[in-house]
Amino acid sequence: MRLADEILNLIFPNTCALCGKVEKEFLCKECIKKIELKSEPKVRLKINKNFEKFMYIVPYEDEFRNKILSYKFKDKSYMYKTFTKIILKSKKVYDILKSYDIITEVPIHDKRKKKRGYDQSELIAKEIALCIEGIEYKKLLKKVKNNQRQSMLNKYERTQNVKNVYEVTAKEIIQNKRIVLFDDIYTTGSTTNECSRVLKENGAKDILVLTLAKK
Repeated sequence: MRLADEILNLIFPNTCALCGKVEKEFLCKECIKKIELKSEPKVRLKINKNFEKFMYIVPYEDEFRNKILSYKFKDKSYMYKTFTKIILKSKKVYDILKSYDIITEVPIHDKRKKKRGYDQSELIAKEIALCIEGIEYKKLLKKVKNNQRQSMLNKYERTQNVKNVYEVTAKEIIQNKRIVLFDDIYTTGSTTNECSRVLKENGAKDILVLTLAKK
């Protein structure tokens, strides 16, 4: 560890993102036990027409819901390391992700990113790539329309709301690649399905949608 990092850790020690206890690894043993009791990665095949697999880690409820909302909307970007640990704690998940070429995220609009200061899904996708040898992070999509938040809409409105909202940023990278598309929360699948459609139309071979939580 660099000296600057050691000094920062002394001034601002790492804490467990779930309970707030000072903890070197961002997730304390007690919270790991809670996660193990509540989470078992779920993998489903072809639940939407534009991606082949869908996998989520925890149900979107209780403390996980509260912490994800804090991460997204309360300036707690540091929590991305904890959420990455939650995703990768399962060997099953690790081995599945290792078989893919690229991981990317469902992006937020530049205006929203500027206001928030970070893209919550981008941080996690990048960290996953750093933790798994063989898969690399690439920015493949750009949100070109700052549309209405999906959480405010019903299922039909969500589908209409995401049409023609995303564009690829590097078509040549996508050709014949197996891609992990990461998003923080899965509700109806409208957003991930639209992003997958754009990736498939630009040459992606196979897409796994990975989310931290599912409603």
